[in-house]
Amino acid sequence: QVQLVESGGGLVQAGGSLRLSCAASGRTFSRYAMAWFRQAPGKEREFFAGISSGGSTYYADSAKDRITISRDNAQNTVYLQMNSLKPEDTAVYYCAGSSSGAIYYFRGSYAYWGQGTQVTVSS
Repeated sequence: QVQLVESGGGLVQAGGSLRLSCAASGRTFSRYAMAWFRQAPGKEREFFAGISSGGSTYYADSAKDRITISRDNAQNTVYLQMNSLKPEDTAVYYCAGSSSGAIYYFRGSYAYWGQGTQVTVSS
């Protein structure tokens, strides 16, 4: 069983930056694929960024030039650096984990989820 806890959300002005963190429990974190999804008000939860167990990264086309996902296996933590934030980035951001080690864009592929962290970008 893996537990995920996100942190780092908050209120930021447009053009600003945030770094989200997701701390995972368990001794096999390095074997997990980790992803960030986000859910804006009234919208479906969508894939935003992912990093496989091997370190390959994947990004949503809408933000791939503004975001970076990384992982620190020694710290059991995955990070999401977001720059040049826009009001449309306002959403709850969720960390997700998959024991398959591979990244999928479908939320149903992830068995483990954090509670989410709110990101609000003001114009």
